[in-house]
Amino acid sequence: MSEELTFEQMLEGSLKTIHTGEVVEGTVINVKPEEIILNIGYKSDGILTKYEYTNDNSVDLTAAVQVGDTLEVKVLKVSDSDGQVLVTYKRLQQERGSKKIEDAFNNKEVLKATVSQVQDGGLTVIVDETRIFIPASLVSDSYERDLSKYKDQEIEFVVIEFNPRKRRCIGDRKQLLVAKKAELQKELFDKIHEGDVVEGTVKNVTDFGAFIDLGGADGLLHISEMSWGRVEHPKKTFKIGDKVTVLVKEINGSKIALSLKFDDQNPWKDAAEKFAIGNIVTGKVARMTDFGAFIELENGVDALLHVSQISKDHIEKPGDVLSVGQEVEAKIVDFNEADHKISLSIKALTAPEPKKDDNADVVSVDIDAVIASEEE
Repeated sequence: MSEELTFEQMLEGSLKTIHTGEVVEGTVINVKPEEIILNIGYKSDGILTKYEYTNDNSVDLTAAVQVGDTLEVKVLKVSDSDGQVLVTYKRLQQERGSKKIEDAFNNKEVLKATVSQVQDGGLTVIVDETRIFIPASLVSDSYERDLSKYKDQEIEFVVIEFNPRKRRCIGDRKQLLVAKKAELQKELFDKIHEGDVVEGTVKNVTDFGAFIDLGGADGLLHISEMSWGRVEHPKKTFKIGDKVTVLVKEINGSKIALSLKFDDQNPWKDAAEKFAIGNIVTGKVARMTDFGAFIELENGVDALLHVSQISKDHIEKPGDVLSVGQEVEAKIVDFNEADHKISLSIKALTAPEPKKDDNADVVSVDIDAVIASEEE
């Protein structure tokens, strides 16, 4: 005589058997702040706690998953006594992530992840629930005191050490930046030549000049090349981040010298006519020395007014009668275009023209040499 099966026996026979360590798919049937309930096709539902869902304690489970979502989970424990099946999502992702990272380590594959934590010693990223630490020395190709800017930023890196037993996984971002920089540098040097006009960004400003990022290499814009006129200090002219258009003056190996002295802006271009001997000019006192005052006739053109040419009367030093910024009118008594030298005389406007033999008081001084000695 055949035995009739009870409803419970038939129901149990239609359900699958599960074992610890098995990967199963479940459908979310309920979500609580601290756990997720899954229908895993077994006589008991799967219990997925917040701790077994993620390492991130700030995650709100009710926002992370919705009823009806499907999740692949791994069975941790099957308990017939209390009818519970404990499952984990986090550990399954870690196992898969660990395999992914191992493959990336062996194949030198570039990974991408968001920085989840910033420490004094470096950065932490998470790839499929697996933590990867990037030491501060391997974050950038240059020293960075503050790493906080990397928080929540997506970065690329390679895995240089993988030891799952010790749970040690080390990443390196620096080598990617170095390689990229070398590539950009080669591209830059292949396309630029002396005399080219290029665009760049001010990267750093020092007492002697500014370093300009040309996109692959830095060029030096020396203070002497910043203007045809006199530059008091680079930091008064440039700030980090400024966009500049510069002239490639010289390329020497990996060094690039830049200039803002464009030929079409050379104030000495038409100087022979404007500053011919005998012309009366007006300028401002730019600076003074014991032997005379330098008069700025226009930006980039300074002339020397020797102390002996300031007045018919004897003057001990220029500062006794002149001040910086004062406007003066004078006569050009000497012009040397090749050496960029101009000598002025106020006395010549009021005194008779001296004879050629008696013109001992008109002094010609190498202005460029004087300026250079002052800058030193």
